[in-house]
Amino acid sequence: MRQYVTGEETTGAEIREARQRFGMTQKEFASFLGCSKRAVESWEAKNGPVTGPVVTLLDILWRHPYLLPRLEVPEKKLKMRLWYMYRDKVCTLIDVDDLQRVVEIKNYTDDLLYCAFGVKQHPEYADYLAFLESRCFPASRDKLKLELKERGIPFFDPMLIIEKTEGRMAEDDFWLKIER
Repeated sequence: MRQYVTGEETTGAEIREARQRFGMTQKEFASFLGCSKRAVESWEAKNGPVTGPVVTLLDILWRHPYLLPRLEVPEKKLKMRLWYMYRDKVCTLIDVDDLQRVVEIKNYTDDLLYCAFGVKQHPEYADYLAFLESRCFPASRDKLKLELKERGIPFFDPMLIIEKTEGRMAEDDFWLKIER
């Protein structure tokens, strides 16, 4: 059996210290951990040992504090945001201003197969348009007009198609969430 150097328990004081070191409120810390604010309050108030997954997560963050900023969602600066997802995991955040033809991304994985634009860290607007087309059925599809009519889409437009289908394709688990 494999063994790991992560701790088995922590204290409320250590949890509070870590949260404050990361510059988070209890509510923000709860959101980061995927638990309730009440759970964070309870841990921090506890005099005895705290156990569970929070111990391992805090240990990982203590050893690798650079991970926290890499997971943070940047402020939305452009008109539209697309969340490129694999199942329930965020892979790439895509911010777009169609009028200015500007695209900014943030990848949340180092695995290029899960990055919306592969190796490209600064995609051009043309790359973004090609990406949108890759997330919907092709314009050359047989009986295209019927497909569009079924979805209430007046003409072929990748963004209109993605709004209806979430960019879901039959052969994969990737999809898009649109935030305007």
